[in-house]
Amino acid sequence: QVRLVESGGVLVQPGGSLRLSCAASGFTFSSYWISWVRQAPGKGLEWVSTINSRGGTRYYTDSVKGRFTISRDNSKTTAFLEMNELKFADVAVYYCVKMGNSWSFDDWGQGTQVTVSS
Repeated sequence: QVRLVESGGVLVQPGGSLRLSCAASGFTFSSYWISWVRQAPGKGLEWVSTINSRGGTRYYTDSVKGRFTISRDNSKTTAFLEMNELKFADVAVYYCVKMGNSWSFDDWGQGTQVTVSS
């Protein structure tokens, strides 16, 4: 079955950097788009970024453009989210999502917590 396991979430100071990883299994990773979605404390889900199957096209929500970079290594069936210049507003649980047709968010990982604190 589809399995997505996020890692890399830790406590970081404002302005710091993190790299989240999403290890995928149970499907043909290189055939699917992957997204990152986050949920801040007490708030709803917020789409963050999406990468196409080959990694050549990337999308970002405005609040992270220029600070976050999504990438993937199809040979290792792993996706990444490089996060720089972290802000208090970035505090959230970050989920890796396997996308389906027409931008459907089909399968979710368990999430990894990112905390920004001084």
